[in-house]
Amino acid sequence: MKFERSIISWVVIAAAILSVVMMPFAMGGGSPTKSESGRGSVSENISKDPCSTNGGNGDSTVALRQVPNSAFGVGERFTFDVKFGFIKAGVATLAIPEIRTIRNYPAYRVVFRVNSTTAFSWIYRVEDHYETFIDTTGIFSWRFEQHIREGGFRRDFSADFDQIEHKAYTTNGVYSIAPFAQDIMSAFYYVRTLDFSKSRIGDRFLIMNFYKDTTYALEVSFLGRETVKVDAGTFRCIIVEPLVREVGLFKSEGRILVYLSDDEKKIPVKVSTQIIIGSIDGILKEYSGIDGPLASRIE
Repeated sequence: MKFERSIISWVVIAAAILSVVMMPFAMGGGSPTKSESGRGSVSENISKDPCSTNGGNGDSTVALRQVPNSAFGVGERFTFDVKFGFIKAGVATLAIPEIRTIRNYPAYRVVFRVNSTTAFSWIYRVEDHYETFIDTTGIFSWRFEQHIREGGFRRDFSADFDQIEHKAYTTNGVYSIAPFAQDIMSAFYYVRTLDFSKSRIGDRFLIMNFYKDTTYALEVSFLGRETVKVDAGTFRCIIVEPLVREVGLFKSEGRILVYLSDDEKKIPVKVSTQIIIGSIDGILKEYSGIDGPLASRIE
């Protein structure tokens, strides 16, 4: 019984972390770097806009990038089943309910919630809530919130990103960040804006990702294409892999594969991760609020 309880607990814990495709982007590795780089598929034209800085200097003219985005917008909502094999361990939702103004700039408010199922909650209850505020023009983070309720564990963390002075004001302290730094959620949305139409297997790109107290260069690899059938339908998908360098439960032998619809929307269809105790999948159950058709959907 002790072994069984331990397995179920790890299933739900892992589900809470990995059930939605933005979670793999939390675990960057390597040494901190100074600037964001990529494959050149995203145009980053420079524009000048007024912004009130965190330091109280009033309005100032700053250079901010522009990233073309036809992938997502307000009203988008996804629901996922989190499964360990054939066992349903949890349900997660990912949505963009509105646009808010952060530092005088419009930002997408993105909300992620994950809850353990009733069957698992009596053993290990999970009620996690994440939010990010993503600049609508530059697709980078202005603010990140994390509220974890897992069993008897509680954690509340927030980070306000001053993208003008390159500082992160977090619950734990103030840290330097790279220009246009992402958080663990906004990094996923940035990936959705990239153009993979000419990508070849093995192509890699970097995302500057703030995690805990440091900005890391997170490497993401393009693995190819595959047709995937889930509850929400059958989709032609592209496959990307965040290259995770972690120890413990999420050892290097584990792989996290993210399946995105192979069209301009790049909606999250499936996440598959192999860990020591087996495999956990986040499966798209239903979606709504997509602006325009999904060219990749077969049925």
